[in-house]
Amino acid sequence: MQGLDGKVAVVTGGSRGIGFSIARGLIDRGVLVVITGTNEATVSRAARDLGPSAAALRADVRRYPEVEQVMTTAVGRFGGLDIVVNNAGIGAFMPVADMSLEVWQQVIDTNLTGVFHCCKAALPHLRARGGGWIINISSLSGTNPFAEGAAYCASKAALNAFSESLMHEVRHDGIRVSTVLPGSVRTGFMSRSKDAAHTSSPTEASGVGSKDAWKLAPEDVAGVVLDLLSHPSRCLPSRVEIRPAQPPRKG
Repeated sequence: MQGLDGKVAVVTGGSRGIGFSIARGLIDRGVLVVITGTNEATVSRAARDLGPSAAALRADVRRYPEVEQVMTTAVGRFGGLDIVVNNAGIGAFMPVADMSLEVWQQVIDTNLTGVFHCCKAALPHLRARGGGWIINISSLSGTNPFAEGAAYCASKAALNAFSESLMHEVRHDGIRVSTVLPGSVRTGFMSRSKDAAHTSSPTEASGVGSKDAWKLAPEDVAGVVLDLLSHPSRCLPSRVEIRPAQPPRKG
């Protein structure tokens, strides 16, 4: 994987923020990229911005047939599949007593079951190539739970465990599984919507501005993903935590 030119990647949630930065970084290294999102207009616009090495597919990772179609389309269009970056995720932040069953299910189905869907659908194609990478974008919230984040924190903690288990299952197939756990990232996503289906976590962003200058940039997370892909085949960094170097002092 040190030479990425001509490799094929799927990046879920690739229309903005961290996912878009990962897709751009991959394309800059010569990778052919399929990005997904739930809004067809947004994901199509992102693909146009990324250029001819990108293709866009509207897909909801909670729906397995749609995920299967993404993987088969990537293989059909570009000839194979080498890299899957599971970045799609949502958050909803409220006390457990106030959380509806629907909101709980939506968070778990997207952040956990959606990754399962993508991995399951991708594995036959990765095995057909003789190996590859699965990189799951988790969160430090999975190891540092906070009040009113029960659904999000639980989904990311479970994602960490799922990723480690999968790593042990497929490593002898030449498939490397790694989990990236970012801290606060300035994506501006929460400022765009307060709806549970489109809200990122406090570990991702609450707006972009001078007050957020201490936060990680999406490009910082993308840089970690690209660094992982550059490791020689004998090496598997299975979990990487990335956090702001100088967050605001408490108290």
